[in-house]
Amino acid sequence: MKESKVTENPVPDAGCRVVGLVTLVFASGFSSAQSTASSGSPPSALNPVVVTGTRVEQSSFSLPMSIDVVEAADIQEGRPRVNLSESLVRVPGLVIQNRQNYAQDLQVSSRGFGARSTFGIRGIRLIVDDIPATMPDGQGQAANINLGSTKRIEVLRGPFSAIYGNASGGVIQAFTEDGPPGTVLSGTLLGGSYGTIRGEMTLGGTLGGTAGPGGAGIGGTPGPFNYVVDISRFETQGFREHSAATRYQSSAKLTYRFNQDATLTLVTNHLHQGDTLDPLGLTRVQASADPSQADERATTFNTRKSIDNSQGGLVYEHRFSAANTVKLIGYMGTREILQFLAVPRGAQTSATSSGGVVDLDREFGGLGLRWTYRSSGPRPLTVTSGIDYDGSRERRKGFENFVGTALGVRGGLRRNENNTVTSFAQYVQTEWEFSPAWALSAGLRHTEVNFRSEDFFIRAGNANDSGSITYRNVNPVMGLLYKATPALNLYISTGSGFETPTFSELGYKPDGTAGLNFALKPSKSLNVEAGIKWLPANNTRVNLALFESRVTGEIVPATSSGGRTTFQNASDTRRRGVELSVYSRFRSDLSTYLSYAYLDATFQDAFSSNRGTAAAVTVAAGNFLPGVPRNTAYGELVWRRGLPGFSAAVEAIYRDKIFANDTNTEAARHYAIANIRLSYSHQVKAWKFTEFVRVDNLTDTKYIGSVIVNEGNSRFYEPAPGRNYMVGVSASYTF
Repeated sequence: MKESKVTENPVPDAGCRVVGLVTLVFASGFSSAQSTASSGSPPSALNPVVVTGTRVEQSSFSLPMSIDVVEAADIQEGRPRVNLSESLVRVPGLVIQNRQNYAQDLQVSSRGFGARSTFGIRGIRLIVDDIPATMPDGQGQAANINLGSTKRIEVLRGPFSAIYGNASGGVIQAFTEDGPPGTVLSGTLLGGSYGTIRGEMTLGGTLGGTAGPGGAGIGGTPGPFNYVVDISRFETQGFREHSAATRYQSSAKLTYRFNQDATLTLVTNHLHQGDTLDPLGLTRVQASADPSQADERATTFNTRKSIDNSQGGLVYEHRFSAANTVKLIGYMGTREILQFLAVPRGAQTSATSSGGVVDLDREFGGLGLRWTYRSSGPRPLTVTSGIDYDGSRERRKGFENFVGTALGVRGGLRRNENNTVTSFAQYVQTEWEFSPAWALSAGLRHTEVNFRSEDFFIRAGNANDSGSITYRNVNPVMGLLYKATPALNLYISTGSGFETPTFSELGYKPDGTAGLNFALKPSKSLNVEAGIKWLPANNTRVNLALFESRVTGEIVPATSSGGRTTFQNASDTRRRGVELSVYSRFRSDLSTYLSYAYLDATFQDAFSSNRGTAAAVTVAAGNFLPGVPRNTAYGELVWRRGLPGFSAAVEAIYRDKIFANDTNTEAARHYAIANIRLSYSHQVKAWKFTEFVRVDNLTDTKYIGSVIVNEGNSRFYEPAPGRNYMVGVSASYTF
């Protein structure tokens, strides 16, 4: 079959110009690094301390794994701080596609894991301040992370992701900033294209310290109580028709230090989105004719989604000695969703149809206990051991989306069930420098995931779908690091991972009989990675990783009829590729960053599925996995001065072609875009002001920002906006 072309770039040489810019950024940074003396210790930005890889603070340079850190400046400066895609686009191997649809959240994949998700995030674990933001069955929502108060994000990829359990093809962990010394009140207001407005207020500080020359807590003794509270409101009319959204977020981090050895931290967050409009995907013809339009079914059924998510957790950390630390974690939360879909009335006539309205009420929570031992001396050893329990219970109902001739309203009941999923895991992880030049990392995790469904909607033609099933898996990981020189580390690592079905994939059998799909098994992966971490000069960092993942029992669609989609373990897949990042700060006020990733992700076996067509669809062996590009690149050139001072940055982004379906008959074309941001910061007594302007997609390129994988009506494409603008101002006052 021929590949379907989606859009053409209106500026023929736009891609060449942006790719050229990426090359220039790399060349200038690397040549500058060579001209800089290699003596002296590199700045901390070149060798950040991370916790995600091992759950204890360690230098990323000394770990046999791919882990990147995105700092506060790259999260907040000149950015709207609404979507993770703004800042994590720089991480090689991580693909975040902004759907321009706040009813469906972002599409996130790591080395191809998670790419098949049609809504929300799966295959990647999300964590905020030690609190899980992913459900036990592997589903998560990026919108729950409040970027306004985030100081750092760590992204782990490769074999050691498996130590975090089910569906951990990668790990994204966000950390909330601490309150500053004294008390600081700050606010931000920004506006931009498509009626976009965001306002934010943050209050942070430290209480109870002794006064110093700079005031309470400044130059004196820090107080025992530290806090930061953040509230924001985001509103947009959307680039596309019928895509308006309003989002309210609030978060708080309160830390009390009992003494030098014991702290208690309370973390809370809340997200509210009422009647977020869903423009749906577009066909190839629609996207080419008018990328800003919504499918007519979106307005006919008034497709929309309301979300309320509240979560809170406590983290208690106690250091019993210089070598022994215990951390206790507990959390709980609720999530409510009401979603109106564009399911035609005729498609709801089947007795097995769950209707066109989703009503979900979920409660979730968990506990974790972690012990860490760290020895000093010439052969340091670190051991981390722990247990995790996570649970989620939801009441899920489905209704018809019509009453009489009225569409887009809640009608008769078509689905009513209780779903419970729990996860219980035990793990141990060690790091041992057994010689001056060698370090060994190893880990083992046992995870048990239990699903239980109670069906209360039993009618003629719709049998009892109640049932339960338990999956168990043991995942070993191991890595070896060789310190070739003080500035060059080589490593290799390997490990196994697994991913259970979600409840939506487990819910129904392909043959139409009652009960859960007991034949559906977790997909399992064997992962290998080799890499280089190099500090060629005291101002440059280079990371290079080569990897391969072989997945057995990949979960893919089996049938789609009667209002139900079922799934099967139909194919093995292979993912292999290269990831490169180069960061250089070749002057005190000038820096460059480049990342590049190549991913070859293919089905190894042919399989077939019935998507409601007259004949089954055959997917050939060798087809590329949909939802992931083969090549991605990001380049950035940043100039910053002190305070007062200007800062300016140019960003370049390249994405290769992305297939939209398993058969590889539909694809979104490759694209390249450039963005710029400018800001000016100055201080007036206790006030600090920053004004900024941002322009995205400078060349006004027409491109597809995201695809809906295997969309049943061929509405695969979600177009991105052309050239768009944003201006903003922030102010802070120190008391």
